[in-house]
Amino acid sequence: MNPLLTLSLLLAMAGSISAQDFAEEQSVKPGVNDNFLATDLDVSQWVERFEREGREVYDHRMEVLKAIALKPGDKIADIGAGTGLYTGLFSDAIGKEGTVYAVDIVPIFLSNILDRAKETRRTNIKTVLGTAKSTNLPENSVTKVFICDTYHHFEFPKNTLASLSKALRADGEIILVDFKREEGVSSDWIMNHVRAGESVFCGEIESAGFEKTASYDILKDNYMVRFRKK
Repeated sequence: MNPLLTLSLLLAMAGSISAQDFAEEQSVKPGVNDNFLATDLDVSQWVERFEREGREVYDHRMEVLKAIALKPGDKIADIGAGTGLYTGLFSDAIGKEGTVYAVDIVPIFLSNILDRAKETRRTNIKTVLGTAKSTNLPENSVTKVFICDTYHHFEFPKNTLASLSKALRADGEIILVDFKREEGVSSDWIMNHVRAGESVFCGEIESAGFEKTASYDILKDNYMVRFRKK
C-alpha cells in the first residue's frame, strides 16, 4: 500500500484528521467577487452604494459600534473593509494606541481608505491586501475581527477562517454581521447572492475553532453574532 495513503488512513482513524482535510478546499461560489476585481472599478460608485441612508448597516452603524464594545488600545481587523465605512469609526473608538487593520482583496479600496485616513489624520489605520484564501494578517496581531456583509463573499471560507484564527490572539473574538437568508421572506437578490443563512455560516465559524457567545437584536435584515476563540 502507498505509505502516504496508509498514513492518512491511520490519522483519519485516530480522529485527528479526515480524508477531506487532505484535499484542497474548493470554491464555494466561483466568481462571487468578480465585479470587485474589475479593472475599471469606480470607488465613488461604491461609496454611494455602501455609505448611504437606507442601507441598514449604515443607518445603524453607531448601534453596531456600541455593541462591539471597543476599548482604547484594541487591535481590530475590518475584514472586507470596502470603502472604510466602519474603519474610521473603529479608528476613533480605539484611539492612537490601538490599530485598525483594513483588509480587502481590492487594492483600489485600500488606497481609498489610506487617502481618507490621511485627510482625517487617522494614523492608527493599516491596510492589508488579502486574497481569496487568506486575510494575510500577521499572526497574533488582533484582538477582534469584524466581518460585515462580507462573509458571504468568502470564496474559500475554511482557508480564510484559518488565517483569521492565526491572526487572533488568545480569547480573540469574531463579530459577524450578514444578511438574513430565509426562504419565502428574503428578497430574490439575497436568495441568489448570499449562498447560505445564519445557521450555516455560524456552523462554519464554530467548526473553525470558535464558540458563539452572543447575538444582538439590533438589525432587521441582517443578524449580528459574536464568537470567541476557543
